[in-house]
Amino acid sequence: MSNPRPTAAAVAAPDVPTADPTSGSAADALEQASSAASLQRTVDRSAQIERDIKVDPGRFRVLTGDRPTGNLHLGHYFGTLANRVALQRQGVETLILIADYQVIADRDGVGQLRDRVYSLLADYLAIGLDPDETTIFTHSSIPELNQLMLPFLSLVTEAELRRNPTVKAESDDTGGRPMSGLLLTYPVHQAADILFCKANLVPVGKDQLPHLEQARVVARRFDERYGRADPAHPVFREPEALLSSAAHLLGTDGAKMSKSKGNTIELGMDADATAAVLKKAVTDSQRHITFDPQNRPEVSNLVLLAALSSGREPQDVATEIGDAGSGALKKVVTEAVNDHFAPIRARRAELAGDPAYLQSVLRRGNERARDIAATTLDQVRAAMSMQY
Repeated sequence: MSNPRPTAAAVAAPDVPTADPTSGSAADALEQASSAASLQRTVDRSAQIERDIKVDPGRFRVLTGDRPTGNLHLGHYFGTLANRVALQRQGVETLILIADYQVIADRDGVGQLRDRVYSLLADYLAIGLDPDETTIFTHSSIPELNQLMLPFLSLVTEAELRRNPTVKAESDDTGGRPMSGLLLTYPVHQAADILFCKANLVPVGKDQLPHLEQARVVARRFDERYGRADPAHPVFREPEALLSSAAHLLGTDGAKMSKSKGNTIELGMDADATAAVLKKAVTDSQRHITFDPQNRPEVSNLVLLAALSSGREPQDVATEIGDAGSGALKKVVTEAVNDHFAPIRARRAELAGDPAYLQSVLRRGNERARDIAATTLDQVRAAMSMQY
Protein backbone atom coordinates (compact mmCIF):
# COMPACT_ATOMS: atom_id res chain seq x y z
CA MET A 1 0.00 0.00 0.00
CA SER A 2 1.62 3.22 -1.13
CA ASN A 3 1.27 6.40 0.88
CA PRO A 4 2.11 9.33 -1.41
CA ARG A 5 0.60 12.80 -1.04
CA PRO A 6 -2.63 13.58 -2.89
CA THR A 7 -2.16 14.15 -6.60
CA ALA A 8 -2.87 17.53 -8.12
CA ALA A 9 -5.79 16.03 -9.99
CA ALA A 10 -7.31 14.77 -6.75
CA VAL A 11 -7.01 18.12 -4.99
CA ALA A 12 -8.46 20.01 -7.95
CA ALA A 13 -11.42 17.69 -8.49
CA PRO A 14 -14.51 19.60 -9.70
CA ASP A 15 -16.63 18.79 -6.65
CA VAL A 16 -14.08 20.12 -4.16
CA PRO A 17 -14.77 23.70 -2.97
CA THR A 18 -11.70 25.90 -3.40
CA ALA A 19 -12.88 29.39 -2.39
CA ASP A 20 -11.86 29.16 1.25
CA PRO A 21 -9.41 26.34 2.04
CA THR A 22 -9.74 27.05 5.77
CA SER A 23 -13.48 26.51 5.88
CA GLY A 24 -14.83 23.31 7.35
CA SER A 25 -16.63 22.24 4.18
CA ALA A 26 -13.58 22.82 2.01
CA ALA A 27 -11.29 20.99 4.43
CA ASP A 28 -13.70 18.06 4.61
CA ALA A 29 -13.97 17.92 0.83
CA LEU A 30 -10.21 18.03 0.43
CA GLU A 31 -9.82 15.23 2.95
CA GLN A 32 -12.43 13.13 1.16
CA ALA A 33 -10.74 13.69 -2.18
CA SER A 34 -7.38 12.78 -0.70
CA SER A 35 -8.81 9.63 0.86
CA ALA A 36 -10.48 8.62 -2.39
CA ALA A 37 -7.26 9.15 -4.33
CA SER A 38 -5.26 7.21 -1.76
CA LEU A 39 -7.76 4.34 -1.88
CA GLN A 40 -7.60 4.25 -5.68
CA ARG A 41 -3.82 4.03 -5.55
CA THR A 42 -4.12 1.15 -3.13
CA VAL A 43 -6.63 -0.61 -5.39
CA ASP A 44 -4.34 -0.16 -8.39
CA ARG A 45 -1.30 -1.33 -6.45
CA SER A 46 -3.16 -4.41 -5.17
CA ALA A 47 -4.12 -5.34 -8.73
CA GLN A 48 -0.47 -5.03 -9.76
CA ILE A 49 0.57 -7.24 -6.85
CA GLU A 50 -1.86 -9.93 -7.99
CA ARG A 51 -0.21 -9.86 -11.40
CA ASP A 52 3.26 -9.96 -9.82
CA ILE A 53 2.33 -13.01 -7.75
CA LYS A 54 1.61 -14.98 -10.90
CA VAL A 55 5.08 -14.13 -12.23
CA ASP A 56 7.19 -14.42 -9.07
CA PRO A 57 5.33 -15.66 -5.97
CA GLY A 58 8.62 -16.05 -4.09
CA ARG A 59 8.85 -12.27 -3.72
CA PHE A 60 6.04 -12.26 -1.20
CA ARG A 61 5.44 -13.34 2.37
CA VAL A 62 1.85 -13.10 3.62
CA LEU A 63 0.63 -12.72 7.21
CA THR A 64 -3.03 -13.25 8.00
CA GLY A 65 -5.07 -14.86 10.76
CA ASP A 66 -8.15 -15.09 12.97
CA ARG A 67 -9.24 -14.70 16.57
CA PRO A 68 -10.37 -18.04 18.05
CA THR A 69 -13.66 -16.69 19.39
CA GLY A 70 -15.97 -19.19 17.71
CA ASN A 71 -16.33 -21.64 14.86
CA LEU A 72 -15.52 -20.55 11.32
CA HIS A 73 -18.42 -20.24 8.89
CA LEU A 74 -19.16 -19.86 5.20
CA GLY A 75 -18.58 -16.12 5.34
CA HIS A 76 -15.02 -16.77 6.49
CA TYR A 77 -14.55 -19.43 3.84
CA PHE A 78 -15.65 -17.41 0.83
CA GLY A 79 -14.31 -14.16 2.28
CA THR A 80 -10.75 -15.15 3.19
CA LEU A 81 -10.06 -18.86 3.70
CA ALA A 82 -10.41 -19.96 0.08
CA ASN A 83 -8.05 -17.15 -0.95
CA ARG A 84 -5.42 -18.41 1.50
CA VAL A 85 -5.51 -21.80 -0.18
CA ALA A 86 -5.22 -20.10 -3.57
CA LEU A 87 -2.14 -18.16 -2.43
CA GLN A 88 -0.59 -21.37 -1.12
CA ARG A 89 -1.19 -23.09 -4.45
CA GLN A 90 0.47 -20.20 -6.25
CA GLY A 91 3.57 -20.67 -4.11
CA VAL A 92 3.28 -17.63 -1.85
CA GLU A 93 4.82 -18.19 1.59
CA THR A 94 2.03 -17.68 4.12
CA LEU A 95 1.94 -17.44 7.91
CA ILE A 96 -1.42 -17.75 9.65
CA LEU A 97 -1.82 -16.42 13.16
CA ILE A 98 -4.31 -17.87 15.61
CA ALA A 99 -4.59 -14.74 17.74
CA ASP A 100 -5.32 -16.25 21.14
CA TYR A 101 -3.98 -13.25 23.09
CA GLN A 102 -6.46 -11.00 21.31
CA VAL A 103 -9.31 -13.00 22.83
CA ILE A 104 -8.60 -11.45 26.23
CA ALA A 105 -8.43 -7.89 24.89
CA ASP A 106 -12.13 -7.33 25.60
CA ARG A 107 -13.10 -10.31 27.76
CA ASP A 108 -12.79 -11.31 31.40
CA GLY A 109 -11.59 -14.84 30.70
CA VAL A 110 -10.56 -17.25 27.98
CA GLY A 111 -13.62 -19.53 27.98
CA GLN A 112 -13.24 -22.59 25.76
CA LEU A 113 -10.11 -21.16 24.18
CA ARG A 114 -8.13 -24.38 23.82
CA ASP A 115 -11.00 -26.18 22.06
CA ARG A 116 -11.55 -23.23 19.75
CA VAL A 117 -7.89 -23.03 18.80
CA TYR A 118 -7.89 -26.67 17.72
CA SER A 119 -11.26 -26.25 16.01
CA LEU A 120 -9.79 -23.37 14.02
CA LEU A 121 -6.77 -25.48 13.13
CA ALA A 122 -8.99 -28.36 11.98
CA ASP A 123 -10.91 -25.96 9.73
CA TYR A 124 -7.67 -24.64 8.22
CA LEU A 125 -6.37 -28.10 7.40
CA ALA A 126 -9.74 -29.38 6.16
CA ILE A 127 -10.06 -26.65 3.52
CA GLY A 128 -6.65 -27.52 2.09
CA LEU A 129 -4.01 -25.51 3.95
CA ASP A 130 -0.87 -27.64 4.05
CA PRO A 131 1.25 -27.31 7.23
CA ASP A 132 4.34 -28.21 5.20
CA GLU A 133 3.80 -25.09 3.09
CA THR A 134 1.84 -22.76 5.39
CA THR A 135 2.99 -21.87 8.92
CA ILE A 136 0.15 -21.87 11.46
CA PHE A 137 0.96 -20.57 14.95
CA THR A 138 -0.48 -19.00 18.10
CA HIS A 139 0.26 -15.61 19.67
CA SER A 140 0.96 -16.98 23.11
CA SER A 141 3.63 -19.38 21.85
CA ILE A 142 5.88 -16.70 20.34
CA PRO A 143 7.38 -14.59 23.17
CA GLU A 144 9.83 -12.91 20.79
CA LEU A 145 6.91 -11.56 18.74
CA ASN A 146 5.22 -10.16 21.82
CA GLN A 147 8.46 -8.61 23.05
CA LEU A 148 8.41 -6.35 20.00
CA MET A 149 5.47 -4.58 21.62
CA LEU A 150 7.84 -2.71 23.95
CA PRO A 151 9.91 -0.83 21.35
CA PHE A 152 6.89 -0.47 19.10
CA LEU A 153 4.88 1.22 21.84
CA SER A 154 7.58 3.86 22.04
CA LEU A 155 6.83 4.79 18.44
CA VAL A 156 3.14 5.68 18.76
CA THR A 157 1.12 8.12 20.82
CA GLU A 158 -2.01 7.53 22.85
CA ALA A 159 -3.90 9.89 20.54
CA GLU A 160 -2.90 7.83 17.51
CA LEU A 161 -4.07 4.66 19.19
CA ARG A 162 -7.42 6.18 20.07
CA ARG A 163 -7.95 7.28 16.47
CA ASN A 164 -7.63 3.70 15.23
CA PRO A 165 -11.05 2.61 13.88
CA THR A 166 -11.22 -0.60 15.92
CA VAL A 167 -10.17 1.09 19.15
CA LYS A 168 -12.53 4.00 18.52
CA ALA A 169 -15.45 1.69 17.79
CA GLU A 170 -14.80 -0.38 20.89
CA SER A 171 -14.45 2.77 22.98
CA ASP A 172 -17.85 3.99 21.78
CA ASP A 173 -19.45 0.60 22.45
CA THR A 174 -18.14 -0.38 25.88
CA GLY A 175 -21.35 0.47 27.70
CA GLY A 176 -19.40 2.34 30.33
CA ARG A 177 -16.92 -0.48 30.85
CA PRO A 178 -13.29 0.69 30.98
CA MET A 179 -11.17 -0.20 27.98
CA SER A 180 -8.35 -2.62 28.70
CA GLY A 181 -4.77 -1.61 28.00
CA LEU A 182 -4.50 -4.59 25.67
CA LEU A 183 -7.42 -3.36 23.58
CA LEU A 184 -6.04 0.18 23.50
CA THR A 185 -2.70 -1.11 22.22
CA TYR A 186 -4.30 -3.58 19.80
CA PRO A 187 -3.03 -1.66 16.72
CA VAL A 188 0.55 -2.02 17.96
CA HIS A 189 0.10 -5.72 18.66
CA GLN A 190 -1.22 -6.12 15.15
CA ALA A 191 1.81 -4.27 13.81
CA ALA A 192 4.03 -6.72 15.71
CA ASP A 193 2.11 -9.63 14.17
CA ILE A 194 2.85 -8.34 10.69
CA LEU A 195 6.39 -7.08 11.16
CA PHE A 196 7.91 -9.88 13.25
CA CYS A 197 8.03 -12.14 10.20
CA LYS A 198 8.89 -9.39 7.70
CA ALA A 199 5.58 -9.95 5.92
CA ASN A 200 5.31 -7.66 2.91
CA LEU A 201 1.74 -8.54 1.98
CA VAL A 202 -1.40 -8.56 4.13
CA PRO A 203 -4.83 -9.55 2.76
CA VAL A 204 -7.33 -6.95 3.99
CA GLY A 205 -10.65 -5.36 3.20
CA LYS A 206 -10.84 -1.64 2.51
CA ASP A 207 -12.08 -0.96 6.05
CA GLN A 208 -8.92 -2.56 7.46
CA LEU A 209 -6.46 -0.32 5.64
CA PRO A 210 -5.94 1.97 8.68
CA HIS A 211 -4.66 -1.04 10.63
CA LEU A 212 -2.14 -1.84 7.94
CA GLU A 213 -1.07 1.80 7.78
CA GLN A 214 -0.25 1.66 11.49
CA ALA A 215 2.16 -1.19 10.81
CA ARG A 216 3.75 0.81 7.99
CA VAL A 217 4.13 3.81 10.30
CA VAL A 218 5.79 1.68 12.97
CA ALA A 219 8.22 0.23 10.43
CA ARG A 220 9.19 3.71 9.18
CA ARG A 221 9.53 5.22 12.63
CA PHE A 222 11.65 2.36 13.91
CA ASP A 223 14.11 2.95 11.10
CA GLU A 224 14.11 6.73 11.68
CA ARG A 225 14.53 6.52 15.44
CA TYR A 226 16.64 3.44 16.09
CA GLY A 227 18.45 2.74 12.84
CA ARG A 228 19.39 -0.53 11.17
CA ALA A 229 21.16 -3.75 12.00
CA ASP A 230 22.30 -3.85 8.36
CA PRO A 231 23.21 -0.37 7.03
CA ALA A 232 21.92 -1.29 3.59
CA HIS A 233 18.44 -2.36 4.67
CA PRO A 234 15.87 -1.28 7.26
CA VAL A 235 14.99 -3.88 9.87
CA PHE A 236 11.36 -3.86 8.77
CA ARG A 237 9.94 -3.56 5.28
CA GLU A 238 6.64 -1.74 4.93
CA PRO A 239 3.83 -4.21 4.21
CA GLU A 240 1.37 -3.67 1.39
CA ALA A 241 -2.30 -4.49 1.06
CA LEU A 242 -3.74 -7.32 -0.98
CA LEU A 243 -7.31 -6.10 -1.20
CA SER A 244 -10.01 -8.70 -1.02
CA SER A 245 -12.29 -8.97 -4.04
CA ALA A 246 -14.41 -11.69 -2.43
CA ALA A 247 -18.17 -11.37 -2.48
CA HIS A 248 -19.76 -10.23 0.77
CA LEU A 249 -22.22 -12.70 2.28
CA LEU A 250 -24.97 -11.71 4.69
CA GLY A 251 -26.25 -13.89 7.49
CA THR A 252 -29.27 -16.11 6.96
CA ASP A 253 -31.40 -13.42 8.62
CA GLY A 254 -30.30 -10.81 6.09
CA ALA A 255 -28.14 -8.98 8.65
CA LYS A 256 -24.36 -8.90 8.90
CA MET A 257 -23.01 -12.41 9.27
CA SER A 258 -21.80 -12.91 12.84
CA LYS A 259 -20.89 -15.84 15.03
CA SER A 260 -22.60 -14.16 17.98
CA LYS A 261 -25.91 -13.70 16.12
CA GLY A 262 -26.34 -17.35 15.22
CA ASN A 263 -27.03 -16.47 11.60
CA THR A 264 -24.15 -18.43 10.11
CA ILE A 265 -23.53 -21.82 8.56
CA GLU A 266 -20.43 -23.24 10.20
CA LEU A 267 -17.87 -25.21 8.26
CA GLY A 268 -18.27 -28.08 10.70
CA MET A 269 -22.05 -28.38 10.36
CA ASP A 270 -23.38 -31.58 8.82
CA ALA A 271 -25.75 -31.69 5.87
CA ASP A 272 -28.91 -31.91 7.99
CA ALA A 273 -27.95 -28.98 10.20
CA THR A 274 -27.15 -26.93 7.10
CA ALA A 275 -30.54 -27.74 5.59
CA ALA A 276 -32.30 -26.75 8.82
CA VAL A 277 -30.54 -23.39 8.95
CA LEU A 278 -31.22 -22.59 5.31
CA LYS A 279 -34.86 -23.59 5.63
CA LYS A 280 -35.31 -20.70 8.08
CA ALA A 281 -33.37 -18.21 5.96
CA VAL A 282 -35.13 -14.91 5.31
CA THR A 283 -36.38 -14.20 1.77
CA ASP A 284 -39.16 -11.85 0.57
CA SER A 285 -42.71 -12.00 -0.77
CA GLN A 286 -41.85 -12.02 -4.49
CA ARG A 287 -42.08 -15.44 -6.13
CA HIS A 288 -39.85 -14.73 -9.11
CA ILE A 289 -36.20 -15.14 -8.16
CA THR A 290 -33.75 -12.47 -9.32
CA PHE A 291 -30.24 -11.44 -8.39
CA ASP A 292 -30.65 -7.84 -7.25
CA PRO A 293 -28.48 -7.19 -4.16
CA GLN A 294 -29.59 -3.56 -3.89
CA ASN A 295 -33.35 -4.13 -3.83
CA ARG A 296 -33.59 -7.80 -2.77
CA PRO A 297 -30.63 -8.38 -0.42
CA GLU A 298 -31.94 -11.50 1.33
CA VAL A 299 -32.91 -13.38 -1.83
CA SER A 300 -29.77 -12.24 -3.62
CA ASN A 301 -27.65 -13.42 -0.71
CA LEU A 302 -28.99 -16.95 -1.08
CA VAL A 303 -28.51 -16.81 -4.84
CA LEU A 304 -24.91 -15.68 -4.31
CA LEU A 305 -24.26 -18.47 -1.81
CA ALA A 306 -25.54 -21.05 -4.30
CA ALA A 307 -23.38 -19.53 -7.03
CA LEU A 308 -20.22 -19.47 -4.94
CA SER A 309 -20.75 -23.05 -3.81
CA SER A 310 -21.36 -24.35 -7.32
CA GLY A 311 -18.87 -22.19 -9.24
CA ARG A 312 -21.57 -20.48 -11.27
CA GLU A 313 -22.66 -16.91 -11.93
CA PRO A 314 -25.43 -15.59 -9.63
CA GLN A 315 -27.52 -14.37 -12.57
CA ASP A 316 -27.50 -17.88 -14.05
CA VAL A 317 -28.65 -19.41 -10.77
CA ALA A 318 -31.49 -16.90 -10.47
CA THR A 319 -32.59 -17.40 -14.07
CA GLU A 320 -32.65 -21.16 -13.65
CA ILE A 321 -34.94 -20.93 -10.61
CA GLY A 322 -37.16 -18.24 -12.13
CA ASP A 323 -40.76 -18.46 -10.93
CA ALA A 324 -40.19 -21.56 -8.78
CA GLY A 325 -40.05 -19.39 -5.68
CA SER A 326 -38.07 -19.22 -2.47
CA GLY A 327 -38.65 -22.87 -1.62
CA ALA A 328 -36.86 -23.94 -4.79
CA LEU A 329 -34.15 -21.38 -4.13
CA LYS A 330 -33.47 -22.79 -0.67
CA LYS A 331 -33.35 -26.30 -2.08
CA VAL A 332 -30.80 -25.24 -4.70
CA VAL A 333 -28.68 -23.45 -2.09
CA THR A 334 -28.79 -26.40 0.30
CA GLU A 335 -27.70 -28.88 -2.36
CA ALA A 336 -24.92 -26.61 -3.62
CA VAL A 337 -23.54 -25.93 -0.13
CA ASN A 338 -23.70 -29.54 0.99
CA ASP A 339 -22.10 -30.82 -2.23
CA HIS A 340 -19.28 -28.29 -2.05
CA PHE A 341 -18.47 -28.81 1.60
CA ALA A 342 -19.01 -32.59 1.84
CA PRO A 343 -15.30 -33.46 1.33
CA ILE A 344 -14.19 -30.61 3.59
CA ARG A 345 -16.50 -31.80 6.34
CA ALA A 346 -15.37 -35.39 5.96
CA ARG A 347 -11.73 -34.32 6.25
CA ARG A 348 -12.55 -32.12 9.21
CA ALA A 349 -14.18 -35.02 11.05
CA GLU A 350 -11.02 -37.09 10.53
CA LEU A 351 -8.84 -34.28 11.88
CA ALA A 352 -11.04 -33.68 14.90
CA GLY A 353 -10.66 -37.35 15.73
CA ASP A 354 -6.87 -37.13 15.74
CA PRO A 355 -5.92 -34.52 18.39
CA ALA A 356 -2.32 -35.75 18.50
CA TYR A 357 -1.87 -34.81 14.85
CA LEU A 358 -3.39 -31.37 15.39
CA GLN A 359 -1.03 -30.81 18.31
CA SER A 360 1.95 -31.82 16.21
CA VAL A 361 0.94 -29.42 13.42
CA LEU A 362 0.62 -26.52 15.84
CA ARG A 363 3.88 -27.41 17.55
CA ARG A 364 5.75 -27.36 14.24
CA GLY A 365 4.13 -24.09 13.24
CA ASN A 366 5.00 -22.49 16.56
CA GLU A 367 8.61 -23.62 16.28
CA ARG A 368 8.89 -22.22 12.78
CA ALA A 369 7.32 -18.88 13.75
CA ARG A 370 9.48 -18.63 16.84
CA ASP A 371 12.66 -19.14 14.82
CA ILE A 372 11.61 -16.28 12.55
CA ALA A 373 10.71 -14.06 15.50
CA ALA A 374 14.03 -14.73 17.26
CA THR A 375 15.98 -13.65 14.19
CA THR A 376 13.94 -10.46 13.91
CA LEU A 377 14.35 -9.69 17.60
CA ASP A 378 18.13 -10.07 17.30
CA GLN A 379 18.07 -7.51 14.49
CA VAL A 380 15.93 -5.17 16.58
CA ARG A 381 18.34 -5.40 19.50
CA ALA A 382 21.29 -4.73 17.21
CA ALA A 383 19.62 -1.66 15.73
CA MET A 384 18.82 -0.40 19.24
CA SER A 385 22.34 -1.15 20.57
CA MET A 386 20.84 -3.55 23.12
CA GLN A 387 23.03 -6.56 22.48
CA TYR A 388 24.95 -7.29 25.67
